[in-house]
Amino acid sequence: MPKNFIKRFLPDHQTIKNHRLLRVFGSVLHEPNLWHLNRRSASGAFGIGLFFAFWPVPFQMWLSAGMAIPFRANLPLSVATVWITNPFTMPPIFYAAYKVGTTVLGTRAQHFEFQFSWQWVVESLSTIGPAFLVGCAICSVFAGAAGYLGLNFAWRYQVRRAWERRRANRQQR
Repeated sequence: MPKNFIKRFLPDHQTIKNHRLLRVFGSVLHEPNLWHLNRRSASGAFGIGLFFAFWPVPFQMWLSAGMAIPFRANLPLSVATVWITNPFTMPPIFYAAYKVGTTVLGTRAQHFEFQFSWQWVVESLSTIGPAFLVGCAICSVFAGAAGYLGLNFAWRYQVRRAWERRRANRQQR
């Protein structure tokens, strides 16, 4: 069942509640629904995490946690899902987002070489920036919706299979 698989990778909720950086949220983190793992909270958290994973901004985890709270999605899963874009996966994912943006906008992909400087970022916003940001927005919405629907479907499928196995076991007796 997805619940048992997901629980293996999540940290203890008391550890997260007492974390010094998360004290900003105050007593809101003591809401029990943020820590329960059920179909609704898990699929919502997965959708929220994937949605923010494609945003090219720092503090994606904060944004994901901030959105998981009002939607009552599982907080640890929402924050952990953002790490799909990590320093190793970010270049190919963001390049793919750029290609999606150029396709949607109907522009030609420009050759560019990444430089780790603020000046390069500012100059890039006028050249490759529009296509990149449009691509990130499209990928963000698509990944969030696909993550929500995909996990919701997988969870329902596993529950249905478990019910069928129980029914088959009862009929054998």
